[in-house]
Amino acid sequence: MRVQTDAQLLSAISEGDRDALRTLHDRHAAWVTLRLRRRCSNSDVVADAVQDTFVAVWKSAARWDGRGEPAAWIWGIAIRRLIGALRSRDRWNRDRLTDVVPESDVITTAEDQVLLGIEHGDLAGALGQLSPELLAVVQATVLDGLTTREAAKLLGIPAGTVKTRMMRARTQMRGALA
Repeated sequence: MRVQTDAQLLSAISEGDRDALRTLHDRHAAWVTLRLRRRCSNSDVVADAVQDTFVAVWKSAARWDGRGEPAAWIWGIAIRRLIGALRSRDRWNRDRLTDVVPESDVITTAEDQVLLGIEHGDLAGALGQLSPELLAVVQATVLDGLTTREAAKLLGIPAGTVKTRMMRARTQMRGALA
């Protein structure tokens, strides 16, 4: 059996090949889930976002323009799906966004412990008050260490919007932590 690249799989998906989608899903779903879990502790929201991501890949594989890595394109879809899911849930139940990660779901690497400390420690209240859009910018630029340009590309928004949202997030967090 020949190993196909992600680009070849996307091309096959655009032609309706379900096996190619299954292969792409098997290759990427685990890391997409882990990265989304760092941004949202609610496993139901994450599962919905992952599922919506691969439905979007199925429907829009032909729109991948061949520039950049397919994994980055998939991640861009995933983070937008998560923001959409959080925005939708936020309308109904604001406190669900700050659910605590069950002990059985906690990953024990040093990096994950630091991230959990940020999301569920002293800063949890301040982060929990941010809108999903502002929180995504903070996570991309501060926690992931992306530049403004990289965060803009990842989130699918202009660089100026990243800067504006980061400024708004800082202002809100200063007020919450004061």
